[in-house]
Amino acid sequence: MPLTLQEAFNPRANSIGFLRWLMAFLVIFSHAGPLGGFYDNRDLGAAISTEQSIGGVAVSGFFFFSGFLITKSRMGRSTIFRYFWRRALRIMPAFWLAMLVTSLILAPIAWVKTTGSIAGFWNPPSESPLTYFVNNMWLFMGQHNIAGMGASTPLGAIGGFDWNGSAWTLYYEFRAYILVGLMGLFGLLAHRFLASGIAVLIIVLNSLQWSGVPVGAQNAFLANPYNMMLLAPFAFGMLFALWGDKIRIDDRIAVFALAVSIFTYSEGGWNVLGQYCFLYVLMWVAIRATKLNNWERFGDLSYGIYIFAWPVMQFGAYFHLQDRGWFVYHLTVVVAVHILAFFSWHLIEKPAMSLKNWTPRPLEAAIDRGRPFVDSLKRRVVSKRFSSSNFAAKLRRESAVQSGAGTE
Repeated sequence: MPLTLQEAFNPRANSIGFLRWLMAFLVIFSHAGPLGGFYDNRDLGAAISTEQSIGGVAVSGFFFFSGFLITKSRMGRSTIFRYFWRRALRIMPAFWLAMLVTSLILAPIAWVKTTGSIAGFWNPPSESPLTYFVNNMWLFMGQHNIAGMGASTPLGAIGGFDWNGSAWTLYYEFRAYILVGLMGLFGLLAHRFLASGIAVLIIVLNSLQWSGVPVGAQNAFLANPYNMMLLAPFAFGMLFALWGDKIRIDDRIAVFALAVSIFTYSEGGWNVLGQYCFLYVLMWVAIRATKLNNWERFGDLSYGIYIFAWPVMQFGAYFHLQDRGWFVYHLTVVVAVHILAFFSWHLIEKPAMSLKNWTPRPLEAAIDRGRPFVDSLKRRVVSKRFSSSNFAAKLRRESAVQSGAGTE
C-alpha cells in the first residue's frame, strides 16, 4: 500500500517552501495583466476560467498549506495566547513594513514622477499617505489608494486604484487562524470527527455557493462570498492535518487529480471540485519533490514576495516599465521583489519570529505569582476524564505516575 500522509510527510524534508515561493511567483505573473496592461488587462488565466485566475489558484494553495501547517501546530501544547502571539508575529511586522514602504517611499516618488514636485502629496483632500498605514494596519484594507493617484497607470485605465491589491486576503487568512485557535481552545481539535465536521461544513457551503444555492441570503457572514471561498482550501488543509494517518499519497491518485483539476479549470467546476484535486497534487509534490527541501536556505521569501509584489508593480507602472515589453517587465519586477523579500525576511520577519517564546518580564512575573492560584482553580474545575485540555493531560500523566508508584 502507498504510504499515508503521516508516514510520508517529513516536516524537515519537504518542498512546501518551494511551492509557496512558486505560488507567490505565479501571483506576480497573474497580476501583470491589470497592473502592466498584459493579457488584455485581465489576470492571467481569466481567458480560460470563468471561476478563478492563476493568481487565485495560487492563493488557494497558500490557504491549503496554511490550514495544514497551522492546524498541526495548534494540535500541539501551546496556549491560546502563545498561539495568537506567534501568528501575529508571522503576519503583522512584514505587513506593516510593506504599508510603510508604500506610503513613505514608493508613493511619494511616484507622485513626484507624475506631477513634477512633492507639493500636495502630504495633505491631499482625501486618502492621505499619513492615514494609509493606520487605516490598513489591522489587515482590513480600509484605504486602497493614496492621494487619488493612479489615473495614468494601466490599472487606472480600467478603473482600478489600489496600491496593494494582494494584501486583502491576509484579513481572511487571520480569520482562519482565529477559527483554528478557538477550535483548539475548546478542545475540538482533540476530537477529529467534530473538527472535521466544521471543516466539511465550510467546504460544503462553498460548493453550494458556487453551485448557485443562495446560502448567504439570511446571513451576513455567508453573504460575503470570499469568506467561504478562502476558508474552503484552508479547511481542506485542516482535514489533511486531522486525517494524515488515513490519506494515502498515491501517484495514481495524483495523476487523476491533476487531470480533473485541469479539466474543471477550463470547463467549469473548479471551485466545487477541481481545486481540491489540485490541492491534493500540491501535497503530493511537497512530499515527492524532496530535492527541493532546501529551497529556503536563504530565507522564507514567499510572504515577502506576496506583500511587496503588487506595490512594486504599481510603482513600475508610473515609470512605464510595461512599455519595455513582457520579458523586461517581469524580470525587473521579479528581481526587485526578491530583493525586498530577502531584506524583509532577514531584517523583520526572522527577528520577529525569534520572539515567539518571549514574554515581557512584568507579565512573566505576574504569571509566576498567579500560577499557584490558577493551578489550584484548574484542579477543581478541569476533569481529567472528560477534558481534552493540556492541563487535563497533565493531570492524567500525574495519575499514571502515582498509580505506577503505588504498584511498586
